[in-house]
Amino acid sequence: MKSNSVILSGKGVTKVFGFGAHKTVAVDHVDFSFRQGEVISIVGESGSGKTTLAKMLLGLISTSEGEIHFEGQLRDIRSHKQKKEYWKNIQAIFQDPFSSYNIFRKIDAVLLDCIKMRGGGKFPYEQKLALMREACSFVNLKFDELTNKYPFELSGGQQQRLMIARVFLLKPKILLADEPTSMIDACSRATILDMLMALRSEIGMTPIFITHDIGLAYYVSDTVYIMERGKFVESGSADEVILRPKEAYTRRLLNDVPKLHEEWDLSTV
Repeated sequence: MKSNSVILSGKGVTKVFGFGAHKTVAVDHVDFSFRQGEVISIVGESGSGKTTLAKMLLGLISTSEGEIHFEGQLRDIRSHKQKKEYWKNIQAIFQDPFSSYNIFRKIDAVLLDCIKMRGGGKFPYEQKLALMREACSFVNLKFDELTNKYPFELSGGQQQRLMIARVFLLKPKILLADEPTSMIDACSRATILDMLMALRSEIGMTPIFITHDIGLAYYVSDTVYIMERGKFVESGSADEVILRPKEAYTRRLLNDVPKLHEEWDLSTV
């Protein structure tokens, strides 16, 4: 499903926190080019800068240096109106679903906000209801069992599915998934990944996975970026990076993945 058109790119993107002796370079002059419909993974250990980069891509924090281009144009999100317009096209699923919802807003309001954001605010309620039911059905939830509830009344897995239902309604061009399956069991994890891939096919979006899980990256990705200490140290197709790694850091990440057919080395545990 890859396209030749570049949807999101960056040149020299940098984020520095603090000043002087207390300065921390979280993201250090990274370049990237993500194509429409491509599945991308940005892989690195905790503290590698991948989540900071994700927040810059989303426009949640500003860049210290560098430029980000969206659909070939320099991104300009200085005003609230510009940010809202940008957020129609780029959405996120975060690691912790519990912190992703306003605890005072019911599920109906969460989904209705998505419909309004996509220009359906004046639809008759029956049409909105049909859209909400369709979105919930897509992620194997029943809207009639969720209506009038608060998100905290759902399990973690149900909250993750509800986040994907939101994305189904918003139909963004880009989805940033920051460790989207790390808090759920293996069976639910496979289901969530299948839903995200189905969503990619359904609405033609570009998924960007932010993860420490190199196995996940290999399973889902067209292109993999390996991040270490704020820099991209290796990138290429999933086969190139993971089956034929060039960098010692990539090889170490691969060695940390247990292999069923080999004896596990537990001496460092």
